[in-house]
Amino acid sequence: MIGTFYLSILGEEMRQIRKPSHPGEFFKFTVLDDRGISITSAAGHLGVTRKALSEFVNGKAKCSHAMARRLAESTGTGVAIWINMQAKLDTWEAENMDKPVNITALPEARVA
Repeated sequence: MIGTFYLSILGEEMRQIRKPSHPGEFFKFTVLDDRGISITSAAGHLGVTRKALSEFVNGKAKCSHAMARRLAESTGTGVAIWINMQAKLDTWEAENMDKPVNITALPEARVA
């Protein structure tokens, strides 16, 4: 992930502007491609089906906790790296989705 850009909007949290990489796409480009490992071979090493890994590396499946553990064990990284990448992507997608139209603020707490 090259550079992260943030935007501060009047009192809101800092929001990432650029969409974060999907952890599966990151795995494909930084691990599989760099090492010349095929999806089929990697699936065998990870103990998952070729279809499951293909969906993951093509950004069609999220990084589950089980997949994060498998990736961590097979690459010598930590589980948190993979979970955090997915969380950043999920957060970006939630922040950038269309806002629902029929929401109102909850009432303030009453003081007795």
